Amino acid sequence: MTEQPAPYRPNPVLKRVEQGFESILFNSRWLMAPFYLGLVISLAALLLKFCILLWEFVVHMPSAKETDIILGVLSLIDVSLTGNLILIVVFSGYENFVSRIDPGGHPDWPDWMTKVDFAGLKQKLLASIVAISAIQVLKAFMNIDAVFDAQKLAWLVAVHLVFVISTLMLALSDRWGSDHGEK
Repeated sequence: MTEQPAPYRPNPVLKRVEQGFESILFNSRWLMAPFYLGLVISLAALLLKFCILLWEFVVHMPSAKETDIILGVLSLIDVSLTGNLILIVVFSGYENFVSRIDPGGHPDWPDWMTKVDFAGLKQKLLASIVAISAIQVLKAFMNIDAVFDAQKLAWLVAVHLVFVISTLMLALSDRWGSDHGEK
């Protein structure tokens, strides 16, 4: 008769060390919380900038030309999209990497906030960046009569195209990855 090998029994001391190390790693996610708080503070700073831009827009609007009004509105939209971008990063980043957020049945709680996974976060971020860069290109184009710098406009368009192509490639790779994973 052959002898059965003894069942594997992990060393209890090494197991406790491993569990302690894993606990430290797991709890290190809370080191990200101050980053998200800092982004909330930057959102408040952006709000202040938006208010200043809005005030300047309203004060100068009566004597402004049509292109100046369009440029002013585009500037307000640009700051607003940047604020949206910060919110997307704060909520979905916190939810994905730190801790679940409990909306507590709040009636105004947007559905997407607790349902954006990392792939969705990347797509929302890149879509916001594309929109912001498109506004920068449009603002430069609208301001082409005042100061025409062909090289600057070319760079803005090139950077915008890089963002657009990157976003499309990311969306395609996420789609291909999810289609491949389902089969």
